Amino acid sequence: MREPLFFKPVFKERIWGGERLKSFGYEIPSSQTGECWAFAAHSNGQSVVATGELKGLTLGQLWDEHRELFGHVEGDRFPLLTKIIDADQDLSVQVHPDDEYAKRHEEDLGKTECWYIIDCKDGAEIVYGHNAKTREELAQMIEEGKWEDLLRRIPVKAGDFFYVPSGTIHAIGTGIVILETQQNSDTTYRVYDYDRRDSAGNLRELHIEQSIAVTTVPEVEPELKYRTEKKGDMEITTYVQSDYFTVQKWLLDGTAGLVQSQPFQLVSVIDGKGTLTHDGREYSFKKGDHLLLPADFGQFNLTGNAEAIVSHM
Repeated sequence: MREPLFFKPVFKERIWGGERLKSFGYEIPSSQTGECWAFAAHSNGQSVVATGELKGLTLGQLWDEHRELFGHVEGDRFPLLTKIIDADQDLSVQVHPDDEYAKRHEEDLGKTECWYIIDCKDGAEIVYGHNAKTREELAQMIEEGKWEDLLRRIPVKAGDFFYVPSGTIHAIGTGIVILETQQNSDTTYRVYDYDRRDSAGNLRELHIEQSIAVTTVPEVEPELKYRTEKKGDMEITTYVQSDYFTVQKWLLDGTAGLVQSQPFQLVSVIDGKGTLTHDGREYSFKKGDHLLLPADFGQFNLTGNAEAIVSHM
């Protein structure tokens, strides 16, 4: 019998992290906790099944030993990584490579990602894109430190969504909590880090040559067409359907009947609580829970008042 698989996240301390992940009910390791890796099957972090017959197995082990849970999806690793990020300070300005460059230089996947803004302070901003017209101009502006001229800054509010393809210069700003859906990669090239020093007093490493090589020039802003539909008492907003993932928001206010027809679905509850009913069994969920609905899960019902970000291939 198929059942929803609840996952225990992995937490990452970061120089820019804070304490707001506590608001999801998590016990975090320190006051500089920057990332919750909710669905992770990477060499740098593995989330673990928290309930049921498969309790204690990592997501990577499920992928290797129970591929039937993931339908027809192929590959040598689980394809996605879901994070909740608490930016108590500005993250570094960075860019990620595409699959071809990452495979050639890093033996890793490329990294296309997207962000749902869960919460942010008034006046919060992100860096999203650049103003260089040629790669030569990009290199010159970086070398001369013309960050105000180079970087595009965009104000954000809770509920905003951004698609960040590989090659996009970007940074999450101070005071923002986001849910990030991305390819299963941990390759990041830092372009600029505000001359910030680590706990040992050293400037953090930059990757200027790689950044210039992988950045899309000139900037190409993706065109997104949101689609909203109703399923009973639930509003489903589809933000993006790309080669790498589909990402939706489920906004539940009552009861909804659904069918899980994807190879798998990753559900991250970012607010509220409720009950999932499947094959006559009830499973309670609440803010901070992360559950995987496996292949052939079929029909299920949701009841409650909750908000979730959901992804699938």
